[in-house]
Amino acid sequence: MLTPNYNIGILGHVDSGKTTLAKALSQTASTACFDKNPQSKERGITLDLGFSSFTIPYPAHLGTNHEFLLITLVDCPGHASLLKTVIGGAHIIDQMILVVDIMKGIQTQTAECLIIGELTCEKLLVVLNKTDLIPNDKREEKIAKVRKKILLTLSKTKFKDAQIVSCSAAEKEGVENLISIISNSVTIGPRDSSGEFVFAVDHCFAVKGQGTVLTGTCLSGSIGINDTVKISNTKLEKKIKTIQVFRKSVEKLHQGDRAGLCVAQFDPKLLERGLVYTGSVVKTVYAVVIDLNKVAYYKGNITSKMKYHVSIGHETVLSTITFFKREVQSSESHFNMNDHYLHQDTFTEEDKIFALLQFEHPVLCVKDSMVIISRLDMDINTPACRLAFYGKLRHTFTSPDFSSEELPNLKIYKYKEREGQAERMNDEYTVIGKDLFKKETDIDLFSHLKVQLSTGETGKIEGSFGQSGKFKVYIQEGLQEGTKLLLASKKKKGKESGESDGVLKEKVMINLKFKRYIFDKKKLMLQ
Repeated sequence: MLTPNYNIGILGHVDSGKTTLAKALSQTASTACFDKNPQSKERGITLDLGFSSFTIPYPAHLGTNHEFLLITLVDCPGHASLLKTVIGGAHIIDQMILVVDIMKGIQTQTAECLIIGELTCEKLLVVLNKTDLIPNDKREEKIAKVRKKILLTLSKTKFKDAQIVSCSAAEKEGVENLISIISNSVTIGPRDSSGEFVFAVDHCFAVKGQGTVLTGTCLSGSIGINDTVKISNTKLEKKIKTIQVFRKSVEKLHQGDRAGLCVAQFDPKLLERGLVYTGSVVKTVYAVVIDLNKVAYYKGNITSKMKYHVSIGHETVLSTITFFKREVQSSESHFNMNDHYLHQDTFTEEDKIFALLQFEHPVLCVKDSMVIISRLDMDINTPACRLAFYGKLRHTFTSPDFSSEELPNLKIYKYKEREGQAERMNDEYTVIGKDLFKKETDIDLFSHLKVQLSTGETGKIEGSFGQSGKFKVYIQEGLQEGTKLLLASKKKKGKESGESDGVLKEKVMINLKFKRYIFDKKKLMLQ
C-alpha cells in the first residue's frame, strides 16, 4: 500500500533559515531542493520551490491504517520579488511552517506569508529559528519576548492557537522536538481519489535513456502506470511510463501525493509549470468571476478598471478588475449568471461583492480554484502588504472571443442620469426640451424613455425636434397650470431664457434616469 503523503510548506522572510531547516528535517531530497539552482547558489537565496521529505511512524491519532506517513516539505522563496512563486507553492500544501528569524522578529514578507497561509491552509506552526545566535544566559528571555509579540500578531488571525517552537536549524538543536510536534499535530483531510486526475507540475526535466519527468502534486483523482494524460499548454497526450515518489517506484498516485511522472518523447522546454490532467476538468479561460474578499492589511486604492496580478495555482497573470454586486442584498449569496448586478466604481466591504477578472492572456484553471489578487508592481522595499483580495472561482469565460460572445450575457448595469431644460410649451401635453442631447445624438434611441419635470410631471421622450438636439416630451396627464405659466412666455429679444418683462422666472428642468448594461454592444437604455 502506498504510504500516504502530507505536504508542509516552509515559508518566511528571506534569509530566515527556511532552506537550512528543510535540510535539517529531511531524509530524502528531490532533484529540485536545497537551492540546487546555480543562480540560487550564486545569489545565496532560494529562487524556486524546493522539495524534500522525511518519514515518520503513522501518528496514532490518525488511526492504524498505515505504518508510516511521508512528510513532503515545500521550501518556498522568501525574497519579496518572488511572491508569485510563494503563492504557487502554497496552493499545494496541507500545513504551513512559518519560519521567523528570532533576531529580527516579524518582517514584511513574514506578514505576507502569514496572510498566504490564512488563505491556503488550516494549520500553522511557527518556528523561531537561529536561537544559537543568542547567548545562553539571555536565550530564554529573548524567546519569551519574541513569542509574546508573535502571539499578539496571531491573535488577529485564524491561527491564534498555533504552536510556537524555537530551534537552531543550523546546529540541529530542537529539530527532534519539532518533528515530534509535527507528528502530533498532523490532520489529514479527506483524500478523494475519484473523479478526474489533476496534477500541478512545478518542474520538468529530461532523464537520459528514460524520458521526461514531470514532478508535482496530485490535486485530485488518481492515476496509474500506462494511463494517458493531457499536458497543459500543448495539444499532446502522453502515456505514463513510470511513477516515483521520492525515488521509490509506485504503481498508482492519489490526491495529495507528491511524485514524478515519467513520459516518453516530450520536450521539457515545452512546460516549465502547469497542469497534467485527464478528462475536461481543466479549462482554458480568458476571464473569470470570483466572489471577492479583501485582505484586511491591504491599504492601496481600490477601484474598478485597475490592473492587478491574479494568481491561480502556479500561474500569475495581469488582469483588469470590475466590481459588482446585487443592488438589493438577499440571502442568495452565490453568483448566478442569470441574475442582474449593479456595477461598483469602488470596492465596499459592507455588501457581498463579486469581481470580473479579464486576463491579459488565457490561463488554465480548475473549477472552484482559489484566486489570489496582488499588486506585485508595488515597490518591494515599501513595508506595505501587496496581497489585496482573494476568492473562489465561480464562473469562467472560455471563448477566445469572450468579449463579444459571452460577456454580453453578464448583466452588470450602471445608473445614468442626464438633465436638460424645457425651452417652451408646444401645447398643454407637449414640451420642447434642449440641452439633454448633443446635436449629433440619435435621439430615436431614447424614444419612449420616461422623464420627470422639475415641477413634478412625468412624461416620455417622443423624438427629436429640428436638427439642433432639441426633443419633444409628451405629458400624458397634461401640464399643471403653474408649469404652463412658466413655459407660456416666449423668449424675448435681449432677455435671458426664463426672463419675461424683467421678471426672472423659474427654469423647468427635464431629468432622465435610466440604466445601461456595461457589456451591451447595442448600448440599450432601460428603465
